[in-house]
Amino acid sequence: MSPTAVATVDKTAAAPKRSQTESSPSEKLLARFHEVRNFSGRLSENLVPEDCVVQSMPEVSPTKWHLAHTTWFFETFILKKWVPGYRDAVPEYAYLFNSYYNAAGTMHRRDLRGLISRPTVAETKEYRASINRDIDKLVAGADAKLFREIEPILTLGIHHEQQHQELLITDIKHVFAQNPLYPVFRKSIDNQRIDIPPTKFVEFDQATIEIGHDGNGFSYDNEGPRHRALVLPFSLANRPVTNDEYLEFMADNGYSRAEFWLSLGWTTVNEQNWRAPLYWIERDGEWWNFTLSGLRKVDSSEPVAHLSYFEADAYANWAGARLPTEFEWERTAGKIDIRGNFVETERFHPAAVNRAPRNGQLAQMFGDVWEWTRSSYSPYPGYRAEPGALGEYNGKFMCNQYVLRGGSCATSRTHIRKTYRNFFQPDKRWQFTGVRLARDLS
Repeated sequence: MSPTAVATVDKTAAAPKRSQTESSPSEKLLARFHEVRNFSGRLSENLVPEDCVVQSMPEVSPTKWHLAHTTWFFETFILKKWVPGYRDAVPEYAYLFNSYYNAAGTMHRRDLRGLISRPTVAETKEYRASINRDIDKLVAGADAKLFREIEPILTLGIHHEQQHQELLITDIKHVFAQNPLYPVFRKSIDNQRIDIPPTKFVEFDQATIEIGHDGNGFSYDNEGPRHRALVLPFSLANRPVTNDEYLEFMADNGYSRAEFWLSLGWTTVNEQNWRAPLYWIERDGEWWNFTLSGLRKVDSSEPVAHLSYFEADAYANWAGARLPTEFEWERTAGKIDIRGNFVETERFHPAAVNRAPRNGQLAQMFGDVWEWTRSSYSPYPGYRAEPGALGEYNGKFMCNQYVLRGGSCATSRTHIRKTYRNFFQPDKRWQFTGVRLARDLS
């Protein structure tokens, strides 16, 4: 794959001399490596070993596994390749902590990760520290040629770890939600509540636009090749759907009216007995929401979260609208700064919009909740997965999934991009997934 774009350099120009205080490219990259690795430790620092080994459903991985798998990634794709005579820290880890890279070898079953009590959490942390030291030694001692080879893969590994930080948060939330004690991951941050006016729709004319990453900086391979797409006239809601608005859908028997649902969605609703978003609990006629700050009453002003594609699509049909395409979403996001409620705030929960959007303004396009689109996750024109294990990173999943855009309260601000394509199967809802409405314009 092509994890980074290489800038064109004028070789005739004299290279500027670095001052004694200026960091070298390798020092900067190692600092970034440790910053991200340390944040994984920060996210898990309040967890006890018992928290770190539970797997509450096949899609959820134990915290210990996330910490080990991200370490295995650096060991497998960097140390084993560029350290002569490298010997595995623990050879069996290659089997236990591979996820889905068939070219990298066999792997333990995903749905059985919660049955593995060893290595212990302490041993996993020592594994992380050991691989960190080996990466430090390799990169610090690399000459310019070797560093150019290592840099794109190390950068990919850093972004890979940020993806797993998000999964660590959403997975531990699912684990805690199974516990009738409703444990607290982090204490809540009070939200500034305002009266949110009704949704307004912002109109956009027909346009042929450039879609996909432009090659400037890091991106995943599924964000390219950049290509042109025709976007017909449409309008987009100026903010995500709130809990209060979704409660109206529920009160109108939205979960029991087949006319709003896709056939497979209707089957899923009835098989799973869905009657509300994931983590909502009804008590004495009131709805409560399990959050990473514990159980609390549903806040009507917050963006609704933990909806499947089926629920998002059904709500849109009920509201007389539809979900946007990913191309419509990318067009509208093009001139908007990437600001919002990301994991760095350590709120770990969607926040209500802090002021009413002005006319023509789109609020909360980034952070808070991933926004479902009606676009199937498929390759862009000209896409080809690279050979080898890293070529399995995204391309092999381009089937039976839908694209989400914008990031969530569990996503890192330094990880998201306007061209970022997240993807999940339509029945999944343990991620912070929400909905923003769109409409056709005649």
